[in-house]
Amino acid sequence: MSAGHGHVDPANKKIAMLISVLALVLAFSETLGKASQTNALSYNIEASNLWAFYQAKSIRQTAIRTAAESADAQYGDKAPESLKKQSAIWKKTAERYESEPDKGEGRKELAARAIQTQKKRDHAMAAYHQYEMASAAVQIAIVLASAEIITGVVALVWISAGLGAIGIAFCLIGFFAPTLVHLF
Repeated sequence: MSAGHGHVDPANKKIAMLISVLALVLAFSETLGKASQTNALSYNIEASNLWAFYQAKSIRQTAIRTAAESADAQYGDKAPESLKKQSAIWKKTAERYESEPDKGEGRKELAARAIQTQKKRDHAMAAYHQYEMASAAVQIAIVLASAEIITGVVALVWISAGLGAIGIAFCLIGFFAPTLVHLF
């Protein structure tokens, strides 16, 4: 044995390996969590944009309907032919604003798209929360495993391994079934 080098406890190598595995799980949970958070934000922006477009279509539709109804109310059957034609065009445009399946930009289609996007946002947020739980469990597990090396309290390794398993479980839940568990 050379000077300055002591005996390395074989148990410490196992704990170091545990810490390495926990760090790997932490890296996955943090990366997946950030991706889910980014997706949730993107979906939230997309849903907001779709609802804003829906509102704009509603305002246009109301203005056009009001113009047609106003012309009909003011002139009735005595309206000039050009006004009758314009009123018919306004009514047709208002109907198109209600539903435009070929473009997917009618109010009906916009509302459906916005609701679907909100569901995607909620799914991504649920996954993000699962990954955050996984990260917290694994971070605590790493600290406890490190503390065991210093203190020699073997129970800390078992608690660390248990928290690591919980972290892995939350990662898997976040990836495969984010809405399965709701803690917060």
